[in-house]
Amino acid sequence: MRFQLLGPLALADGPDTVVLQPSKPANLLAALLLNANSTVSAGYLQRAVWGEEQPATAKAALQTCVLRLRRLFAKHGVTGTAIEAVPGGYRIVAGPPTLDLLAYRDQVRRATAMDRDPEAELYTLRDALSLWQGALLANVRSAVLHRDEVPRLAEERLRVVERVCDLLLGLGRCGEALVDLWTATRVYPGHERFHEQLIEALYRSGRQSQALAEYRRVKDFLREELGVDPSPSLRRLELSILRGEELGPVGQAALAASAPGQAAPVVAASGEAVGSGSASGEVVGSGSAAGAVVSRVVRGETVPQPDAETPGSEPAPAPGPDPVPAPDPATIPTLVTAPVPTSARAPVTAPAPAPVTVPPGAATGAPSAAGACAPFADAGVGPVPGVPHFTGRAAEAEAMAARLTAPPPTGPADHRALAVVVSGAPGIGKSALAQHVARQVGDAFPAGRLLVRMTRADGEPRTADEVAAALADALGATGEGRALLILDDVVDADQVRPLLTPGGPPGTGPGLAVVVTSRMGLGGLIATHGGWVQRLTAFTEAESYGLLLAALGAERVEAEPEAAHRLTAVCGHFPAALRILTARLLTRPGLRLADAVDWLGDDPLARLTLTDSPGHSVTGLFDRALDRLDPRLSQAFTHLAQGPPELLADGGPEHEGPVPEAVREQLADAGLLEDGPPGPYRIHGLLRAHVRRTARIRDRRTEKV
Repeated sequence: MRFQLLGPLALADGPDTVVLQPSKPANLLAALLLNANSTVSAGYLQRAVWGEEQPATAKAALQTCVLRLRRLFAKHGVTGTAIEAVPGGYRIVAGPPTLDLLAYRDQVRRATAMDRDPEAELYTLRDALSLWQGALLANVRSAVLHRDEVPRLAEERLRVVERVCDLLLGLGRCGEALVDLWTATRVYPGHERFHEQLIEALYRSGRQSQALAEYRRVKDFLREELGVDPSPSLRRLELSILRGEELGPVGQAALAASAPGQAAPVVAASGEAVGSGSASGEVVGSGSAAGAVVSRVVRGETVPQPDAETPGSEPAPAPGPDPVPAPDPATIPTLVTAPVPTSARAPVTAPAPAPVTVPPGAATGAPSAAGACAPFADAGVGPVPGVPHFTGRAAEAEAMAARLTAPPPTGPADHRALAVVVSGAPGIGKSALAQHVARQVGDAFPAGRLLVRMTRADGEPRTADEVAAALADALGATGEGRALLILDDVVDADQVRPLLTPGGPPGTGPGLAVVVTSRMGLGGLIATHGGWVQRLTAFTEAESYGLLLAALGAERVEAEPEAAHRLTAVCGHFPAALRILTARLLTRPGLRLADAVDWLGDDPLARLTLTDSPGHSVTGLFDRALDRLDPRLSQAFTHLAQGPPELLADGGPEHEGPVPEAVREQLADAGLLEDGPPGPYRIHGLLRAHVRRTARIRDRRTEKV
């Protein structure tokens, strides 16, 4: 059992979570957990529960609240954590395994010790931030806690945000930093350090005009709302951009200006300065209005005050004049940084960009003198990247390579046969296989190999005309010889047909070889254009073990072979899950595989995610796949996944009735069901668990203390 403070106050047991309803015992529990392992005076607890105006019976009522909490613990099987009566007050004993706030601070402390390894520090900090689950104490109606405790925790998180963005910039990952900083600067318009990082990221990405426009925007805000000029570091940055100078190591000015324990004041969107730095580095809101504004720092949301309605409803506005509207939580980035003494850190220097080999005529964006983060001019078309630690799929790779390097088919001069369709479930490794094989057969394609992403970053499919125009630029200037295209993540056959018919993109002659990856079977495309289908399924046990060996190293894996096999089983031999698992284990070189089995097994879906890259998660992968389905198919699949395995049979249970064969076949074609006629259909264990978990979260009830 685990207590959750970094969001609504809740009790969690693996994937099951009980969110407590607002009540006096909930106020008491929050006050104790916020000061876990310390004695909290009875007077402070009474103020936290009833406010500054307490009833005459507050002392006796406090004892009653303690008794109700102890009964709640017994009801939910909470062991190892008890509320102790000590002289002068009460104390609750907890540790990182049982309280998310302590786990978060423990992760931040470990990250601080990794200042010589920026990648490890970044991963550790973002792993810590994954523990934040929403508006802090949203279901706790205690004005005292929202005034005294929320601002302090909010400032911890803001410092982590700053550190993570510095690390991203120092590692040359300006694109990732921009995603976080665009939102952070809009949520906290008076936080000058965020603006400085955003302007620096834009300039290092070769976007000088946007960087200057952003500087003018924040300067106007500061002058109009606060009547002050930008900070000296911001003004120096503007001057460097105007002169076209190269910037020094990332965050150097910020490191010099940040003495240990100091905290930059946060300015809310209303222009009101919130909090002041204390000697300990904690920021305490002065007054309820300020404390309410700072509470938004937790996730950019307004925290409900004591007159709020029920938990889970729309947050109530903060007290005080001109409350700031709460931003959409979906727009708040998952960031990470905590109150760590940054002045003692070694400056992080952006690495020099590695040379990139692109096919002749491919569109590229050259990095500016300001930095080395410039992206390709057309992010949808680019060279085929390598796949780190590729393993398994030996038979499939050999067959694909033979197919692609075979002489072009005979026939009409304008005939373009579709070479290979690689299909299968989301996360099964289609793109990795296609890219690996394309790199292996490079000598057979002197005109170049290109990866064409058929969906945008937001999941929307790119049109055939848009892709054709990009390919015309990339392949129009190629010389003689064959070219290879990987059309990655095709949504349906209609999206790709115009690219494979006469009159297609310039430069795609009869010798063109094409690999299409898609979650769909694309039988209609095969029927009209010919070709060969490679349908992928989950890894074998040997392939899963081989991936661990390749990614983690033989020394670590062979030291605990039994635990390694158990890890692959928990991942269901699912390639995406194994990739995420190995990435997480690489950032924790001291973690034993046997301990990782228990850690992962407690809640595999929640832990199979990369916190610094939210798009890399098993749950996100499945959600995006289900979002693409027709609503009726999605509803049918949810019904199948939540029901007994017999639902997948032809007859189905008598009381349920059969799911039509046509529906099951459509779901199999979409990669969500495995096998099928003449054999039985199956749903992968991780996918079934995800659907059931999502349903539990959606239908989760709140429980009164």
